[in-house]
Amino acid sequence: MIRFGTADARWVVAATVLGSGVAFLDGTVVNVALPAIAEDLGSGISGLQWILDGYLVTLSALLLLGGSLGDLYGRRRMYVAGLVGFTAASLLCGLAPSTGFLVAARALQGVGAALLVPGSLAIIAASFHPDDRGKAVGAWSGLAGISSAIGPFLGGWLIDSVSWRLIFLINLPLVGACLWITLRHVPESRNDELDHGPDVGGALAVSIGLGALAYALIEQVPPAGVVGVVALALFVVIERRVAVPMLPLSLFRSHQFTGANLTTFAVYAGLSGATFLLVLQLQVELGYSALEAGAALLPVTVLLLLLSARAGVLAQRIGPRLPMTVGPLIVAAGLALMVRVESGASYLSTVFPAAIVFGLGLALTVAPLTAAVLAAVDEHRAGIGSGVNNAVARVAGLVAVAVLPAAAGIDEGDVGDGFSTAMLITAAVCAAGGLIAFATIRSAAPLVPVTQADLLHPCQDRYADQSSANPASTVATAAPAATGTSSMTRAPPPSSAKR
Repeated sequence: MIRFGTADARWVVAATVLGSGVAFLDGTVVNVALPAIAEDLGSGISGLQWILDGYLVTLSALLLLGGSLGDLYGRRRMYVAGLVGFTAASLLCGLAPSTGFLVAARALQGVGAALLVPGSLAIIAASFHPDDRGKAVGAWSGLAGISSAIGPFLGGWLIDSVSWRLIFLINLPLVGACLWITLRHVPESRNDELDHGPDVGGALAVSIGLGALAYALIEQVPPAGVVGVVALALFVVIERRVAVPMLPLSLFRSHQFTGANLTTFAVYAGLSGATFLLVLQLQVELGYSALEAGAALLPVTVLLLLLSARAGVLAQRIGPRLPMTVGPLIVAAGLALMVRVESGASYLSTVFPAAIVFGLGLALTVAPLTAAVLAAVDEHRAGIGSGVNNAVARVAGLVAVAVLPAAAGIDEGDVGDGFSTAMLITAAVCAAGGLIAFATIRSAAPLVPVTQADLLHPCQDRYADQSSANPASTVATAAPAATGTSSMTRAPPPSSAKR
């Protein structure tokens, strides 16, 4: 086992930060590039929706499966496969001659990311000594958070200075370096005790279901919606009958687990829908450059970096119910303030105060999610509980991007026509998330919060630093083939905690 502070430890952390970092950045930088892509490829609003949702369909559907493949066939091997697939897809994105080609390449990127995101923390879990896992995850989380803050600046500069294609092509040298480090310095690991294969049937059914629903919502084709509903119903049947499902439906018997995920869906639907349209509004209506649009929401990222761990500590003291109730209401207030972002508006008087309120609400909401989710599941299911919550956040983004433009009356023409309506819709959805949290959230699982690594990865996998955590804390490892994320360390829940 690797000890933190050694040369081997630095190589492993570097490999996991680089690999997961390129996947995380795709969730933010591509938004900034959408107006440039639309101008170059002649994409309408539906094309831009597909550029985002093509990636989210495959990532959301395969995120839970990705970690189990590493447990079965080797974590380093599957991480390398994810890196190779993500690199090939990034090259195709950078060379895309049309919107349809770009959407297909983005879907391939999502497949690679589904191996990278859970694989990075699974490698840390398997490689580091138990006493050092907290430090390793803290280093990974902090460095990933910094890269998320820098990404929109770098992406915006590349778009303005050269071309939107470079936000994809820049992945090639980064992933190339990650491949070299991984193959030379990351040890292989797997779970040799597993005696079953991956849940391929479930993964196929949910992929078809999400893809068909996205098509129905974006293209307004009701028959595709019927196909999606049937496929998702088949997914539920498969998960009930398969020996080791990638999504154990029994998790949802817990009112708190269901409530935490409904809150996640509401908040992340609001977040994803609002950021999608805000970046378009800033560049198309207010004349911002890509760099300026990327920097506009920097206050949100900074507030998350500064306050997410503190909000997690607060949730440990008073419980997650109050933060997860008040937080979405503050997010809703920030989104409501964004209705003032219109042609001729000043950044300091409109965008900045909305971003501050929005960021404060997110910081208060997102960090306590981990405590609420972990308190709602048995200790041996900590990994799958976190994985489900992160998949729900991606699905929420997928649905919001598909639904919001039509719901707000935005067509292939001017985004500004329905922008204010869209912001009010997202505010109402986030406020509903706060009410759900008030009605369902009760207890928190003891854990050691760290910096939020990525805005779109709400439920953070935690390994308590034994030097600072409760000495009674223990490692809670989820059934590996069913996870899609790595194991977590937390202090054992008090006997009075409600499930």
